[in-house]
Amino acid sequence: MKPLQPDTLIRNPCAAPVQACITVECEAARLWALVGHFAGFDTFIPSLSHIEMTGTGVGALRTKFFHDGHCVVEQLNSRDEAAMCMTWTTIYNTLGIARLWAAMSVEALGDGRSRATWTIIGEPVEATQAEFDAFAQAFADSAMENVRRILG
Repeated sequence: MKPLQPDTLIRNPCAAPVQACITVECEAARLWALVGHFAGFDTFIPSLSHIEMTGTGVGALRTKFFHDGHCVVEQLNSRDEAAMCMTWTTIYNTLGIARLWAAMSVEALGDGRSRATWTIIGEPVEATQAEFDAFAQAFADSAMENVRRILG
C-alpha cells in the first residue's frame, strides 16, 4: 500500500468569466459597504433566506440558504479593504455547480459615482457550460440591479 499523500477536491474552474457590472451615483465606500459585506449578500439577493458565517476574515465560511431549500458554502479567499475587492470559492453546493470562483470589486469613478463588478467563473456538473453561464449571468445581473435600486 502506498503512503497517503496530500490531496484536495478544491481546484479552480477553467471557463470564461461572466461579469455583472453596475455604475451608481454614490461614493465607492458606500457601494463597497453593501457589495463588499461577505455576510450580507442576502440584502440584495432576494432568493436567499439567510446567511450563516463560520469564522471571520480570510478563510471564513459563508453558508447561503435559499428559500427553495438549496444551500451553498463558500470560503473567503482574499479581501483588500483599501482596494475594495474580495474573492471566494464555492466548496459545497446543492445547485449542480462543480467548481466556482468569484470576485467582487468596487472602484471610484469620481464626481460621486462608483462601479461594482462581480466576476464569476464556474463549471457545471451536468448542464452545458453555455447553460451555466446564462444562469450565472442572469443571477448576477439581477443581484446587481437590486444593488442599484437599494442605493438609488
